[in-house]
Amino acid sequence: MKLIHTDKAPAAVGPYSQAVVSGSTVYTSGQIAINPATGSVDAQDIAGQTEQIMQNLAAVLEAAGASFANVVKTTCFLADMGDFTAFNAVYGKYFTAPALPARSCVAVKALPKGVLAEVEVIAELEA
Repeated sequence: MKLIHTDKAPAAVGPYSQAVVSGSTVYTSGQIAINPATGSVDAQDIAGQTEQIMQNLAAVLEAAGASFANVVKTTCFLADMGDFTAFNAVYGKYFTAPALPARSCVAVKALPKGVLAEVEVIAELEA
């Protein structure tokens, strides 16, 4: 098992890693909309927060030797399912055919730091 860390994504806010590589599989921790340059949540709307989340995930995946094209499964958490359409508009810029991963998207009562969304991914490293 290899622990992944990059300064291009926010540091973990608890006792966990940004990602772990086990065999040829990358498991990321959930990313929220913390801007790694400022250490704070800069965007206040779902589109801006989702954009930051996806940038954070891109950085973690890159540090692990992967990209969005390698993602096989995502789990998305929304504080308000009313944000589903706006979330999808940004998410869809990062996942396009034919590389569409499986996905779960659920509404949750609350997320860390009061953010509107969180996304975690599972990716396969290329052989």
